[in-house]
Amino acid sequence: MIISPDNSQTLDLELLRTAIQEEYRLVALQPELGFHFLTGRPLARLLGYQDEWLDKIPELSIESFAGTGNPFSLGVLQPGEKVVDVGSGAGIDSLIAARMVAPNGWVIGVDMTPAMLEKASRAARESGIENVEFCKGYAEALPIEDSWADVIISNGVLNLMPDKQAALLEMARVLKPGGRLQIGDILVQKSVPEDAKADISLWTG
Repeated sequence: MIISPDNSQTLDLELLRTAIQEEYRLVALQPELGFHFLTGRPLARLLGYQDEWLDKIPELSIESFAGTGNPFSLGVLQPGEKVVDVGSGAGIDSLIAARMVAPNGWVIGVDMTPAMLEKASRAARESGIENVEFCKGYAEALPIEDSWADVIISNGVLNLMPDKQAALLEMARVLKPGGRLQIGDILVQKSVPEDAKADISLWTG
């Protein structure tokens, strides 16, 4: 349970995670349903994903893409780099990253939704990309050793976390000294009211 500074509102973290997992389970299994956010190849094009990045990425990964930005717009990854994709979803960013850092680099995608993890793993097998793995975990407790990553990428995930500081501290923990963050996400210019933060339906739309 997360308690606001004035103790007036609370948010049940487990209920929130369950609600988010259910929404993204549908994005994984039934991407054609339509959601309150854009998905798939049209979204990737809108966000500036280059055709060469999407080339040979399986459609099953692309169709469930639900990012909010383009972490690669901050810089192309380099061969040999180790990368963590926080909130990897159906794997599109992880697979793009794996191709960029090949042949000697490695990518670990971390997600909390089993249906997304399964879809991402299938996409990796289908594409023949071998320098990537996917594992279950939370951004606030990444299953990665200290100082492992050269780069952490994340796309549309921080906005779904109540404790963003905890997630950012975890990213700092797994980054090597001098490592970098490449994050695409949603920013707001006004503080969100405490009662809105406690409303799970507003987190999931």
